[in-house]
Amino acid sequence: MTKDDVAHQYPEQYRLWHEAPDQLAMTVDGAEYYPVAALYAQAQRFWQDVLTDAAGQTLLIVAHNGINRCLLMSAIGMPASHYQRLQQSNCNINVLNFSGGWGDPVQLESLNQTAHMGVPLPPPRKDNNRLRLLLIRHGETQWNREGRFQGIRDIPLNDNGRHQAQKAAEFLKDVPINLGISSPMARPKETAEIILQYHPSIELDLQPELAEICHGLWEGKLETEIEAEYPGLLQQWKDAPATVQMPEGENLQQVWDRAIACWQDRVKFYSQGDGSTVGIVVAHDAINKVILAYLLGLTPAHFWQVKQGNGGVSVIDYPQGLDKPPVIQAINLMGHLGTVLDKTAAGAL
Repeated sequence: MTKDDVAHQYPEQYRLWHEAPDQLAMTVDGAEYYPVAALYAQAQRFWQDVLTDAAGQTLLIVAHNGINRCLLMSAIGMPASHYQRLQQSNCNINVLNFSGGWGDPVQLESLNQTAHMGVPLPPPRKDNNRLRLLLIRHGETQWNREGRFQGIRDIPLNDNGRHQAQKAAEFLKDVPINLGISSPMARPKETAEIILQYHPSIELDLQPELAEICHGLWEGKLETEIEAEYPGLLQQWKDAPATVQMPEGENLQQVWDRAIACWQDRVKFYSQGDGSTVGIVVAHDAINKVILAYLLGLTPAHFWQVKQGNGGVSVIDYPQGLDKPPVIQAINLMGHLGTVLDKTAAGAL
């Protein structure tokens, strides 16, 4: 059956498929069957089986749209109700990093890479997509390279960071960008300005609530120095980030609250009208992580399960603005930097 046929003959089921897919029920051989819930459980069983003997290996998994979505969701703890929020294009590449067996932390390094097929950005599901936001992490700084905690210290891009920003600019050169949003700090602002050199009519919308997490007394320090001065707190930050209060700084819930409020406000503002709008949002590692975690249906406790490399591009569509859930088209695209895997600096935030 075509989509139109299904929508006409089964309007309530079609609505559930789009709005609450985990609640969609069908009758199979006289019994009630929940296809998305069943597929999600199937994905969980797969991970439990395959991870038993997979330590230290790189696994190539080739499957289908639906099961791939459920594999990704179940791996990172994303609820089945968000099934329609993930896009999976034909022959795309996703990268998951497992720290151990089933139940151990999993990092979503990238989602729905398509550049290897000559498709820089996955296209919207519908032609009349209301708003597309390209969420970008700033280019590298010297403190990123050294592994120093930056926080709200206004550290500029280094030469490699400017190179990364230029690569992102060339990658997005032909995208019809209509707006630009940035944290007011030097590193994302310069990254945004480099990207917008090919879109000179756009004036940056600077949003203070998108500034990086304040690390307080950790700022300017290396991990070894932090461990010496605050024994155990750094490991707690790595293991249970939502439980840490930065000394004279912020906690993750505070960052979550301000970043999400700003994001929602900008989505509402820029999705007004009937046309299609495309914009960039350039911010920081922690800010991007909490925004993406929120969109994935996760919590501050899942902070480390989303990777954001310097110069990485994520793609979020709002087909009907804030009236309907977003579609996460891609996360942490790295093709413009010449790699499938994220090889950017692994330094502190």
